[in-house]
Amino acid sequence: MTRLAQAGLGAVALAALIACGSRVEAPPPSTLAVAELLGPADTAGFERATGGREFHFPADHGPHDGYRTEWWYYTGNLADPTGRRFGYQLTFFRSSLTATPAERSSAWGADQVFMAHFTVTDVDRQRFVSHERFARRALGLAGAQTEPFRIWVEDWSALGEPAGSVRLQAQAGDTEIDLEVGSGKPPVLQGDAGLSQKGAGLGNASYYYSQTRMPTAGRVSISGESFEVSGESWLDREWSTSVLEAGQIGWDWFSLQLDDRHELMVYVIRREDGSADPNSAGTLVEPDGSSRSVEPSRWRLEPTGSWTSPESGARYPSGWTLSVPTAGLELEITPLVVDQELRHTFRYWEGAVAVSGTSGGEPITGRGYVELTGY
Repeated sequence: MTRLAQAGLGAVALAALIACGSRVEAPPPSTLAVAELLGPADTAGFERATGGREFHFPADHGPHDGYRTEWWYYTGNLADPTGRRFGYQLTFFRSSLTATPAERSSAWGADQVFMAHFTVTDVDRQRFVSHERFARRALGLAGAQTEPFRIWVEDWSALGEPAGSVRLQAQAGDTEIDLEVGSGKPPVLQGDAGLSQKGAGLGNASYYYSQTRMPTAGRVSISGESFEVSGESWLDREWSTSVLEAGQIGWDWFSLQLDDRHELMVYVIRREDGSADPNSAGTLVEPDGSSRSVEPSRWRLEPTGSWTSPESGARYPSGWTLSVPTAGLELEITPLVVDQELRHTFRYWEGAVAVSGTSGGEPITGRGYVELTGY
């Protein structure tokens, strides 16, 4: 869905970071709940998403420091020339510690903290690996800038290239990516012209856009093997100060790239009583890059199975049918690896999926990513 969860780093995570110095790669003793972190909080002094705004590119690819949280979310499905398949996720989260930054007497002092998640799904070997890092915005350890475009947490980075593409680099243990991600279709403004309402309260919203089909090529390394790969990526960008409200516990988010060059994004915000929140949403992107909102009343999402994590004990839906009658879509969504759970400071399931079904009665296939939080 909107990439809300990990952006609110939380007092526990921040305390662990500050105590340990420049980097934290191991999680605190217990994971943090999304709803606890993104519920009501002190928003004094921060800007809030309360109305429409003009988006400007490439400037809006860069940071928006006036808001408390912000994230850059890259996911993609790739394959080597023999057809061996991989998924990846490289995501960066910025969190402001104060709305009124002050001069610091120490070079280690920081008013912002960054977190990053890096995963690779090796479909043929049915293996999923994930890593996490924290670093403060001090001494060049982490940061985000507009010109030239760059986001980094130590040596994990997204760097703008002269031709308009972005180079993604991350390495941890025996897992590495080095990918060139092109622009593809123009940015899609989600929600109401980029204002994505998540709750009924004024300002419980984010500014949100996506790049839904970004040509990608480069290298994936895992378990001592290196593969030249190509495929397509998806970028989600959001910035906000407050989002979730009481009673909202998590969401199911889907980004799907169909082989007829349509893309579909839907998310369900789940409430404590099991119902779908009215602020759930969807967007259908046409082959020419134009898009239209798809209201929750116009699509139906049903799980077809479940999976229980042997590590956390969380029970997630696993496999879905998605019907969008107004678009003629009847889709089946299947995880490419059942266990794609990230077990870090925030525990959630996010992974590569396959899509099959029909569009206008004709067979169609595709691929995508799914995120499940609050389970």
